[in-house]
Amino acid sequence: MQRSVLIPLIVACALFMEHMDSTVIATSLPAIAADLGENPLALKLALTSYLVALAVFIPVSGWVADRYGSRSVFAWAIGVFMLGSLLSGASGSLEAFVGARFLQGIGGAMMVPVGRLVLLRAIPKSELVAALNLLTVPAMIAPLLGPPLGGLITQAAHWRWIFLINLPIGALGLFLVLKHVPNVRETDNPPLDLAGFALSGLGLSVLMLGLSTLGGHLVARGVSLACIAGGALVLAAYVRHALRTAHPVLDLSLLRQPGFFNGVAAGSLFRVGLGSLAFLLPLMLQLGFGMSPFNAGMVICAGAAGVMVMKSATVWVLRRYGFRRVLVANCAASGGALALCGLFSAATPYWVMVAVLFASGCLRSLQFTALNAITFADVHGRQMSRATSFSGMAQRLAQSVGIAIGAYILELVSVLRGHSSLQENDFWPAFVAMALISCSAVLVHARMPAGVGAEISGHREPAKAVS
Repeated sequence: MQRSVLIPLIVACALFMEHMDSTVIATSLPAIAADLGENPLALKLALTSYLVALAVFIPVSGWVADRYGSRSVFAWAIGVFMLGSLLSGASGSLEAFVGARFLQGIGGAMMVPVGRLVLLRAIPKSELVAALNLLTVPAMIAPLLGPPLGGLITQAAHWRWIFLINLPIGALGLFLVLKHVPNVRETDNPPLDLAGFALSGLGLSVLMLGLSTLGGHLVARGVSLACIAGGALVLAAYVRHALRTAHPVLDLSLLRQPGFFNGVAAGSLFRVGLGSLAFLLPLMLQLGFGMSPFNAGMVICAGAAGVMVMKSATVWVLRRYGFRRVLVANCAASGGALALCGLFSAATPYWVMVAVLFASGCLRSLQFTALNAITFADVHGRQMSRATSFSGMAQRLAQSVGIAIGAYILELVSVLRGHSSLQENDFWPAFVAMALISCSAVLVHARMPAGVGAEISGHREPAKAVS
């Protein structure tokens, strides 16, 4: 098998585990909350604890891979993720569950960014879009199978068994990594920016703790607000530190590149809105509409089906229209599709919900592939590992912020309406608010120079007629 095909498929094993894990748990959140005696909205901590670990450890993943070799770090990360999955399935309390999810996050922080780094180092830029498609198609099978499978296991057995799905997948990934992935490392690796790692890690984790507990879960609201303010101040201190350091753990100079800036800044806004979907939609279908976990999973997987279908057309669309036009128009359409989900009700026919979610999956598939490609359009050589770490951190942080904000808006609406539990009409304001956040990325995309990413997309602007 050709390397341009084999490497993306190997990395896809890691992505498959992560996507399967996130989609399975989302569908099972109401059942987990009931079993642990917790408010369903408190279970956002199980999602954000994983993402907090990502935010803390992703920034050093590139340095660790350069220092110890991408194959070694990739293999160890898969092993840690598998251990976290096993402990998640064995946990019997919210505290143990959150701790196990944090351990999974440590593995994921190294597993996915280093896997992407393996791909970017092995594949020529002219084949990058096609390789990203090969990488993401197997990974998209997990969101297709995850929701109904998670619902079925939750109904037929117990929610804890859903995490054991990761074990055979991880074992296969370990075997392929050790056999086929080269152990690339840098010979002149700079020293680790320990001060920057401490500042960025502390700032991101404290900030996310504040955002995740805003609804009064785990700590008092005043403590949450203090965490948000304190985390922001520490991150501001990191920015000052990074501008004065030769080799910062998060290289802010990458943001001077138009493609990277667009992929990170606009991509983060887009992912904040879309990141809330995986949390809000399962709760709305089950707690708002009264669906069973399996039926809710069957509806949700329509979005994953749209993602898979769209992959075959992504290369053609980008070549035909170029990155800027695609990103602007598709971002607005994706935000509109997210807002439409807020119009669902218990009386909405299943086929309508499936159709909207399928179209939404097609749109976000195109957007995510375009964002992932444009991010690295101008990145070369030694910058690649730093760019991978920075981009991976930004993606996961945006998703966690989306979950936290979406959950807080949902809870705020419910409280203002005097509801003791979530009701059907509590959800639509959260969907609309998150859609507006996603659509705001259009303002950044529209300012990107037209020629950025032309080497990757193959698009050329038509020559202007000379009068």
